[in-house]
Amino acid sequence: MTPAIDRGLTGRQPKAVQSALAILETVARVGAGVTAKEVADELGLPPATTYRLLNLLVGEEYLVRLPDLHGFAIGRKAARLTGANGAAPVCTAAREVVADLRGQVRCGVHLVRCTPSTLHCADVDPDHPLQAPELVERHLHASAPGKLLLAEQDDWQEVLSPTRLQRLTERTVVRPADLDRELRETRRRGWAVQGGQVHGDLSCAAVPVRSPAGVLVGALVFTVRGADPAAPAAHARLAEGFALRLGPLLG
Repeated sequence: MTPAIDRGLTGRQPKAVQSALAILETVARVGAGVTAKEVADELGLPPATTYRLLNLLVGEEYLVRLPDLHGFAIGRKAARLTGANGAAPVCTAAREVVADLRGQVRCGVHLVRCTPSTLHCADVDPDHPLQAPELVERHLHASAPGKLLLAEQDDWQEVLSPTRLQRLTERTVVRPADLDRELRETRRRGWAVQGGQVHGDLSCAAVPVRSPAGVLVGALVFTVRGADPAAPAAHARLAEGFALRLGPLLG
């Protein structure tokens, strides 16, 4: 067999590698559901180049297409390198705490991991699964854990551009001034709620999980059928003790 000849990198190859890595970073930062056009606009890449690299990354399992073919998300290989969406895996002890809480309420209870700018639905209630975890992770302005994350910021617009306040239902907050008002109330209250903003027939509350140093590392999220946020919010006080138990396990 004739040995392969190493011809080195051609002039275009380093640029292609850099662009592919930039696309991975953009999908991880913007969140599940980001479209090819949004990636191209964000990076200033030609659309044809963006589509070609996205398809290559999907083929290699670093990215995945969402089931409705609208947008992309981090794939198996990239998640293995970083932990899904940059969040570390949830340990058995943390899952046991969440299971204990589920045994005390009659609604969905989910554990969401937080980084400074992203969410990851790390432990979804098997008896009350989320309809679309990717919507929770991507649309920070609409989901309760997303509002919790944004409320941590000095300026939420550094994490989420106002141009990305997409309307998911008739109740979704899409005006920056209205979101400002919700985030102020979230800070005052200490936990976040939303009613019918992601799905018209679902409300949720998110109680923060903080590391021993006080950093937001996750959220306990309650989901209840109906658009009245008072129903999931009724469980918030109960969840605070469980959040204290989870903090050292996630931080």
